[in-house]
Amino acid sequence: MNKTAVILLIALSLGAGLGFLIKLDPGYIRVSWYYFLMETNIWIGLALLVAFYFALNYLLYLLARTLGIRAGWQQWRHSVKHSRAQRKTTRGLLEYAEGNWKKAQRYLSSSAEKSETPLINYLAAAQAANELGNEKESDQLLQKAFESTPGGDVAIGVTQAQLQLARGQLEQCLSTLLRLRKRTPHHPFVLKLLQQVYSRLCDWQKLGQLIPELRKYRVLKEQELDQLEQDTWLNLLKQGTDDALKANKSEVYTQPLNEVWDKMPAGLRKTDDMVYAYASQLVRLGASGHAEALVRKQLRVEWSEELVKFYGKIAAPEVDKQLLNAENWLKERPNDAVLLLTLGRLCLRNQLWGKAREYFEASLKLKKSPEAYAELGRLLSHMDQHAAGASYLLHALEQGAPLPELPMPPLKAQQA
Repeated sequence: MNKTAVILLIALSLGAGLGFLIKLDPGYIRVSWYYFLMETNIWIGLALLVAFYFALNYLLYLLARTLGIRAGWQQWRHSVKHSRAQRKTTRGLLEYAEGNWKKAQRYLSSSAEKSETPLINYLAAAQAANELGNEKESDQLLQKAFESTPGGDVAIGVTQAQLQLARGQLEQCLSTLLRLRKRTPHHPFVLKLLQQVYSRLCDWQKLGQLIPELRKYRVLKEQELDQLEQDTWLNLLKQGTDDALKANKSEVYTQPLNEVWDKMPAGLRKTDDMVYAYASQLVRLGASGHAEALVRKQLRVEWSEELVKFYGKIAAPEVDKQLLNAENWLKERPNDAVLLLTLGRLCLRNQLWGKAREYFEASLKLKKSPEAYAELGRLLSHMDQHAAGASYLLHALEQGAPLPELPMPPLKAQQA
């Protein structure tokens, strides 16, 4: 069936329906004005009203052409439509600000074509549609935004990336952002979105490469950047350890981890937190000797309670030299409770039970730490002083103190 036949069929159907309505009830209209009186049925009245509308428009058109005011007439009509569109745009933006997404989308999209800023209308409408979960409509509105405003590629691309990120479409979002970055390499918001995508994808390599640009163009606050950089390199260190373990070497293998450490910014490698993290990963790979030397070197540069405590947990190959190093530190810091705790642990590694007890007791005199209570309690229990050991362990349990695995004197019951 061709187009003409379809139109003819629709016209016949409408005519038949109208004829039925006229026959069903013609209605009645009466119009009286001064000495003028008109009576007719409703259908003829409607026909006259439609005819009057078209006649009036035609008359105004003739007047405009005859009197040369056509441009003014068109300008007036355009002004009316423009004012209406602006009112709807304003209403739509208010609804958007209030979170009324459905109304916002309707007002903004319907007024976009006549608005002075169709790009803003379409972009806000696309975001409203996305909030409603209408992803297909949102994408269609973005396409209209692209068609409405030549040169708006960056604004449209940024909005598209934001919507993709909100939907969890991380790979698509990354593709959009990389395309935008080629067009505007140093756009701050594009860089910020890239940082968010890499973080959510756990792509620490790319994030590490991006951080210098984030810092250069001040995309984030200095404190936020410092934290981001630290978290990124901490994850890269862990990743390096995981890669080394996956290599399944028979001997100690630390190359992937060492490569990460060598690439780390020099300033970051000097911080206690990073030295602690690197040393912890070395211990995880079985390179305790390397970890001990690293921590010892850092403590010569800057004293850190956290690193001193960690030093006592490292099972280095030469435990006697490790103990000697810590005792040399004690000469300079005789009242350091954390160092005394570490010395006690190193004495346990050297199986110097009595000396370990003395160090733990000395540490507790200076600071009632849960770990010192726990270590002393555990040691005394193994030295057959159960009542005293239980008392110290109770103090430790009340404060929740985890203990590292350390050598203990054999229980007397076990010796018997």
